[in-house]
Amino acid sequence: MDAVEKFEPTAESLLAILERLRAPGGCPWDREQTRQTLSRCLAEECAELLDAIDRDNPEDICEELGDLFMNVLFQCVIATERGEFTYRDMAGGIVEKMVRRHAHIFGTETAETADDVVDLWTKIKAKEKAAAGKPQEQSILDGVGHYLTSLNRAEKLQKKAAKVGFDWSCSTGIVEKIEEELAELKEAMAEGDEEHIDEEIGDLLFVVTNLARFRKRATSEELLRAANRKFESRFRYIERRLAEAGIPLEKAGIDRMEALWREAKLQEEKQGC
Repeated sequence: MDAVEKFEPTAESLLAILERLRAPGGCPWDREQTRQTLSRCLAEECAELLDAIDRDNPEDICEELGDLFMNVLFQCVIATERGEFTYRDMAGGIVEKMVRRHAHIFGTETAETADDVVDLWTKIKAKEKAAAGKPQEQSILDGVGHYLTSLNRAEKLQKKAAKVGFDWSCSTGIVEKIEEELAELKEAMAEGDEEHIDEEIGDLLFVVTNLARFRKRATSEELLRAANRKFESRFRYIERRLAEAGIPLEKAGIDRMEALWREAKLQEEKQGC
């Protein structure tokens, strides 16, 4: 077996590997990659990392962070080939930004709480845009990215509005709004107006997201991922129990499946004790 080349576990080594793979005579797959094709992989890598974090699996988190880091460096290699910027430019830029935006640590500003820090960041970001000659935002909502998931974007829009006082005074008010939106959804369903039903479902999702945002415990995205995991665990339990009984899933019937769902829920409660 031929000897395998050895590389030190550093960012520079990974850069060297990627440059080698992209060079003439390198890997055909890597040579075909573009900024756009890598962006699709980037979304997948982020999703796999989030899944590993949700499962709190250190080994998988380490591996997925590596995959994500590789994608970032790959983007830098492509940018270098195009004469746009290098890895050192990217790293230097984020180092400068971290120091600049933590003026309460590396400078003379003060910030006693996390909210103070956010306020300071807002002021610093405004100065950065002015210094760079970037156009002023026409709305405080302009900086909320469109590539976020709808749940994440809803929370960020709500946070922006809350910063200028457009917010709820207590969570009770949000719950009352949820009840109001639910009543409007029921009314739309009674009318049979499909477009109105769609609109009210969206309104309901938005205000439920507002409740998660207001509580400041977990994002709506995190809470929905947890709900997805719970549903998946319980439904897999149903599948296992039916398989043990030799009953095809499609012939089990809703009553039997609901009984097994309650059984799965009871098992979870016992394990949580």
